Amino acid sequence: MTHKATLYHNPSCSKCRTAYSLLEEYNASHPPSEKIDVHFVEYLETPLDAPKIEEILSMLFPNEDKPNPVLMMRTSNKEFGEMQLDKLDPLDASQRQVLIEAMVKMPSLIERPIFVKDGRAVIARPPDRLFELLEKEA
Repeated sequence: MTHKATLYHNPSCSKCRTAYSLLEEYNASHPPSEKIDVHFVEYLETPLDAPKIEEILSMLFPNEDKPNPVLMMRTSNKEFGEMQLDKLDPLDASQRQVLIEAMVKMPSLIERPIFVKDGRAVIARPPDRLFELLEKEA
């Protein structure tokens, strides 16, 4: 049975390119029944909407009711500071929504790469973190 997965990535990012290569190598070294059918999403070209960001957050942090969006953001990105997102309280519902909307409007704020498989997700930094999900059976 082929497993399905998604890699949200930016081809300009070296960590994303490494994750992409690791997935290709994984498939090349496994029999057809163990291969992963990976859907590659260039999230800068195909921006995520707020519900998708919430869904990914819940897969990244399954034990949290309302995961902190900052944990999925590139806080070193200059726009993060310029937009004063660092001043927001992610525990406040309205300010949390501002953080989500910032990622919708400016996808470059989203940390990358994000690998999703079987209802779980990891931010693949370092890229070999994606093996945390590849080693789990569906």
